[in-house]
Amino acid sequence: MLSGPADVSGFRQQARMLAAANVHPDDVVWSTHEEPDDLFSAAPSDAPAEVASSARFTVSAGFVRLCDSALLHSDPQRFALMYRLLFRLKESPSMWMDTLDPERRRAEQMAREVRRAIHKMHAFVRFFPVEDEQGEQYLAWFEPDHFIEEAAAPFFARRFANMRWAILTPRCTLSWDGQALTTGAAGRREDVPPMDAGAELWLTYYRSIFNPARLKVSMMEKEMPRRYWANLPEATLIEPLIAQANERVAGMLASGATEPRKIRPMRPVDRSGD
Repeated sequence: MLSGPADVSGFRQQARMLAAANVHPDDVVWSTHEEPDDLFSAAPSDAPAEVASSARFTVSAGFVRLCDSALLHSDPQRFALMYRLLFRLKESPSMWMDTLDPERRRAEQMAREVRRAIHKMHAFVRFFPVEDEQGEQYLAWFEPDHFIEEAAAPFFARRFANMRWAILTPRCTLSWDGQALTTGAAGRREDVPPMDAGAELWLTYYRSIFNPARLKVSMMEKEMPRRYWANLPEATLIEPLIAQANERVAGMLASGATEPRKIRPMRPVDRSGD
């Protein structure tokens, strides 16, 4: 049994042991600590350590990277898929050269979706200030599509290194105290304060960067899916700005082009007296 849905290191350990003991994928049922109704049933996984050690094998770095990303997907079959691929690689290492292999393509698609979800989390987390016994802290609520919280967290630690913050999700809470990242219990939406006057900065920024002449609603919704709007302060402006777009573009066209400022060319510095 794995410790949780994002237990990549646990999967690696178990998968290496099972593959080394030549346990067929059909004989393994994967489950996580959060799935009590399932079983991790693989009697051969209890093979002696010397058996596993004598049957060690290597896989490409590309497979390891693929595994690390694909296992964060929400597909319940992700562990079974990656173990099948690992087992097949053990039996036939040349299989990795087949880029059209259906199972490899599925894993690569899952990895792409995970990377995109991490990008969305980086883009759409919004912090709001609160006061606690230690002073000011920033809280955010986010609902990722996949099990990406731990993978996305180092970005926020680097970007907001001088802040105390916490990102609450339905699965866990990521916290940064200025020194270290920690992962705690699941959060609740109501634990994060509602958007208030503190969100005005986001609204001002969004108004300033909105360009009605370049508006493409379908593309915008693809890059900023509606399911994220409830947690974005600027989302309250989207529909009014869309409604005003045609009028604003007409006004821009009617006003004509602005005259560019004349800039004097820089004169070379006279160093003859140096």
